[in-house]
Amino acid sequence: MQPPPATNGPVVAGYFVNWGIYARGHNVCDLAADAHKLTHLLYAFANLEPSGDIILGDVWADKDKHFAAEQTIDHQADGWNDQGNNLYGNFKQLYLLKQKNRHLKVTLSVGGWTWSTNFGTVAADPQKRQRFVQSAIKHIGDLGLDGIDIDWEYPKTPEEAFHFVHLLYEMRIALDMYQQSIGQTNEPRLLLTLAVACGPSNYRLLRLREMEPYVDLFYLMAYDFAGSWDSTTGHQAAIYGGTLNGNQAVTDYMQMGVPPHKLVLGLPVYGRGFCNTSHTPGASFKDIPEGSWEKGMFDYKHLPPAGATEYIDEQRMASWSYDPSKREFISYDTPAVIQAKCEYIKQQRLGGAMFWELSADHKGEHPRSLLNTVYRSFGGQLDSVPNHLRFPKSQYDNIRAMSS
Repeated sequence: MQPPPATNGPVVAGYFVNWGIYARGHNVCDLAADAHKLTHLLYAFANLEPSGDIILGDVWADKDKHFAAEQTIDHQADGWNDQGNNLYGNFKQLYLLKQKNRHLKVTLSVGGWTWSTNFGTVAADPQKRQRFVQSAIKHIGDLGLDGIDIDWEYPKTPEEAFHFVHLLYEMRIALDMYQQSIGQTNEPRLLLTLAVACGPSNYRLLRLREMEPYVDLFYLMAYDFAGSWDSTTGHQAAIYGGTLNGNQAVTDYMQMGVPPHKLVLGLPVYGRGFCNTSHTPGASFKDIPEGSWEKGMFDYKHLPPAGATEYIDEQRMASWSYDPSKREFISYDTPAVIQAKCEYIKQQRLGGAMFWELSADHKGEHPRSLLNTVYRSFGGQLDSVPNHLRFPKSQYDNIRAMSS
């Protein structure tokens, strides 16, 4: 018997990065006003040890930090004299956010560009796969989560792609068995999702038809199609045109066996910049600008820079800014392009949209907020499958108490 679909309407997913609480000043409480516009929150990142164990990327931010009242979801400061073994940090705040927004599912994302090194050896070894699976279940049960997101960048050989299928199969069985063990067989399934590449050389290795039954959503990383590694400027997230584009990936994933409702189109909340160039894409450049936090990359909320003009290519669904005095070209998505991409999502009957990452967007009802643009484009009628709040096996007393 086929399990029920993991979603019942459009997905609006966003990555919440744990390093955002530092220089960026972006905390879980900053999501509160906009949480109704999101259906899935992907928490980035957990690391993968050579043993197969998943370990949190920043233990202090993730589960230890005590937030002051003004930085909490319930406006109650985290106490220093609470009895027992309690969860604090971002994950406590995310649990409180879930209580207030029953449609919001929170998953732990494992890997990412920096921490994917050990996936190949873990997936190839049955005992290490078992460690991975048990470790994932423990994090879900302890932290009060709705599933696990695997961000393996990227399987590099046919053997790794084959072992990936085994990892997903074993993970799916373990998630279902865990739910059975805590008497949740009538509740929505715990989620198993993947962040996946849009470069053909990466995704054509994958055994997508074999992976698909175990995976609830495939988050297509439909960005970084152009950057400092190229010889000319280009669109970093175009749907059509160029050597890499979103539509080619969407078409190939469907042809390789993934149904459209499981494909979620990734949207960048940042721009990629080029120096000493002209205002038309495809021109040579020399060097890349400083950026917001790292060289060459700008938070969307700082775009377009003062003095720059915005341009749009409606055919390719791409936009950019150009400053003639600095000779600076920045490729990013404007609200008009995001709106067009939402129409594309609806036409293709895809599962929805995903943002990398939420700290870089405008907050609240700002007219240029990309999250607002997507929410409005989908008519505010989003996936409403409820999240999980009952975690009787959590090692944390407050999570068990709140979920009883």
